[in-house]
Amino acid sequence: MERETNAGYAITDRLSVGDLEFVIGQNENAPAKFVTWRCKKGEKDYHWGHYCSDRLTALEDLCNRALDEIHHEKSLQKEKDPDGSLVGKSKKKNREPER
Repeated sequence: MERETNAGYAITDRLSVGDLEFVIGQNENAPAKFVTWRCKKGEKDYHWGHYCSDRLTALEDLCNRALDEIHHEKSLQKEKDPDGSLVGKSKKKNREPER
């Protein structure tokens, strides 16, 4: 299987959260040997690169970016009622007509 690359960096690690993916790229010949990127799952349009000089820093950044997205997803879930409607939005109440 051919190794995936982006901008001269070999993709070595990947984490998925919802419809997003976060990846680590490695290029031993680049000034910043490691980078983390974000993209939509299933796409290869990597963006918002965070460049690092060592693997542990890149791994930490990858995990932090994924955790930030997890927290964002959880906050969106808390804003919804169990029936999927948004909390605080007016809902039509099914009631008898007043007499």
